Amino acid sequence: MTERTPSAGDTAEPLPPPRLAYDAHTWKEIAHLLANFPAALVGFVYVVTVVVTGASLTVTVIGFPLLAAGLTGARQLGKLERARARALLGVRIEEPSPLRLHGRGGLLRGLWMVLKDPVGWRTLLYELIRLPWGVMTFVVTLVSLFVLWPVLPFLARGLANADRAMVRALLSPSDELERRIAELESDRGVVVDTAAADLRRIERDLHDGAQARLVNLAMGLGLAKEKLLEDPDSAAAMVDEAHGEVKLALQELRDLARGIHPAVLTDRGLDAALSSVASRCTVPVKVTVDLDARPAEAIEGIAYFTVSELLQNISKHSGARAASVEVWRTDDRLLLQVEDDGRGGASLDGGSGLRGLAERLDAVDGLLVVDSPQGGPTTVTAELPWRERSVANDRR
Repeated sequence: MTERTPSAGDTAEPLPPPRLAYDAHTWKEIAHLLANFPAALVGFVYVVTVVVTGASLTVTVIGFPLLAAGLTGARQLGKLERARARALLGVRIEEPSPLRLHGRGGLLRGLWMVLKDPVGWRTLLYELIRLPWGVMTFVVTLVSLFVLWPVLPFLARGLANADRAMVRALLSPSDELERRIAELESDRGVVVDTAAADLRRIERDLHDGAQARLVNLAMGLGLAKEKLLEDPDSAAAMVDEAHGEVKLALQELRDLARGIHPAVLTDRGLDAALSSVASRCTVPVKVTVDLDARPAEAIEGIAYFTVSELLQNISKHSGARAASVEVWRTDDRLLLQVEDDGRGGASLDGGSGLRGLAERLDAVDGLLVVDSPQGGPTTVTAELPWRERSVANDRR
């Protein structure tokens, strides 16, 4: 009878029952138990070094960075232990999601995110308590190989089950939700700041553009009304001028509405909307959109404005002769890639607005990667979470 191997991420999988049989599973468990002592010794020495050194130096400027580096290393130890448990014990545990250290707050925020990382701290606890357990399992297994051979499979299964329980309890990503909540609370400030900046921009555009033009239009029409009887020719000229002002005001309002949410995006989707914004770029842009469905409105809007801002950067800063935009879906991610053959040298630390764009994407669980060596070409890749568009929105 073949034993059932726990499925990926199934941390509630029942422990294998004891068996008095020598098979491949038993030998793997014996190998795991014999390897416990050297693995536990390395982990214990690492933990003591990290905790003692980092804690003793926290009164200095290098203490917390050293402690953060130790927690980052602990994550790698946890990864190795999960791999060992997966190979020898059949314990399938999902890897924790990586720490997202970029975004608002810079270096200090990244340091704080590492210092409060539950995955790193639970790995340190796991390695700390493993030394006495590792010594005991090593000795019992080694002695049983020569003295208690008939019952060794039973002992190995019992000790290995205890290891399985420890790995699942301390090395599984079960506390990831708490860290993700902390990240989202931190990123919420980016969303608030971005929304406030957008509102100020709309208010400024209305005040300085269409609103001022409409005030002048009202004044011009008032003067034309006064001159209508005594000087019809002048009044007609004023009406003609007012008619031109109306056209300009309407154009400014259309541009403003496009900056809030373009109608072509709502009506026809990303392909048509990105082709429209590409046509306004100062360099030729090839647009390729490979989507079998439309994402949620919010994701679609973010994708549009991301590409729009990247194409504006190309127009202003790149000196490129050609550019391309590609959009596609991979599993549960929407990917955007904008490439140009310009001079290169763009970075998230530069003044081209890329850092702000990266922060806005980070706030919605997205990612921005910039590859722009000096001399070009420049490739900017953005990832967004894919969420299905509601049926109600498609029927509007």
